[in-house]
Amino acid sequence: MEHKKVWFVTGASKGIGLALVKLLLSTGNKVAATTRDVKALESQLPNDKANLLPLAVDITADKNVKDSIQKAIEHFGRLDVVVNNAGYSLVGSMEEMTDEEFRGSMDVNLFGTVNIIRAAMPYFRKQGSGHFINISSNAGYVGFAKAASYNAAKFAVVGLSEALAQEVQPFGVKVTVVAPGQFRTNFMDKGSMTFAQNKIDVYQLDKAEKMWREFSGKQIGDPEKLVKILMDLTDMPNPPLHLLLGPDTYQLVTEHRRKEQEEIEAWKHITLSTNIA
Repeated sequence: MEHKKVWFVTGASKGIGLALVKLLLSTGNKVAATTRDVKALESQLPNDKANLLPLAVDITADKNVKDSIQKAIEHFGRLDVVVNNAGYSLVGSMEEMTDEEFRGSMDVNLFGTVNIIRAAMPYFRKQGSGHFINISSNAGYVGFAKAASYNAAKFAVVGLSEALAQEVQPFGVKVTVVAPGQFRTNFMDKGSMTFAQNKIDVYQLDKAEKMWREFSGKQIGDPEKLVKILMDLTDMPNPPLHLLLGPDTYQLVTEHRRKEQEEIEAWKHITLSTNIA
C-alpha cells in the first residue's frame, strides 16, 4: 500500500528535482519544494496550495535552511522524506580551478546537504521516523579527470550517508544514497554544468565543454523512471543504503571495484607489513 507523505525536495525547479515534485503532487503527496528561483518553479507547477509549498532557499546558508525546514513542518504538520538533490557540476582540472570555484562547488554539492540533514534530523528523531534520500552520482564512486570538485563532494555524500545511517538507525530514520548515471535532464546545460574560467590550453577544457554540451539531451536514462524509483523507495520497509541507477553507473562502479580489488591484492604484501615486529 502506498502511503502519502510530506516531502522536502531541494533543487526543485529543474531536472530530477522538478520531475520528482510533479510526480509527488500527481500522486497525492505534499511537497515543500525549494529553489533559489521560486517564480521559475511556480511557473512549471500546478497552483496547489494545499499540497505544494514553494520555498526560496539558499542551501548554503544554515539559518535559511533551518527556517525553511521549520516553515515546511508548520505548514504541513510533519515531515517524512528529505531529498537532497540540489547541485551542479564544475568541470576543469585541479590546476585550472580557482579557490572560489572549488569552494563554491563544495558549498552547494556537499555543505548544502549537510545543512539540510542537520536541520531536519531533530524532527525525524523526535517523531521516530523519516527518510533521507541523498543524491550522489557515479562520480561519488569513480574519479574522473576534470571533475575533482564534483568527485570530492559526491564521494563525501556517499561517506556521510554511510555514517548518518548508523547514527540515525536507532531512531527509526532511514538513509539512501542514490548514484544516478546519465539521465536525460538539463544537467549539462549552462547553470547546471559550469566550467573553470581560468582555462589552460594543455587541459583542452574547450573540447570537453563542446563534448558535454553536444551530449546534453542525448542521455539514455529516463528521468521519469528515476523519480518513480525515488518515490517507491519510501514505501520499502528496508530500503537500500546504496542505490546505483542506470546501466552506465552499474558498469562503471563494478569495473572500478574490480580494478580496485586487484590493486589492493597486488600490494597486500606491503599493506600487511606495518605492524611492530
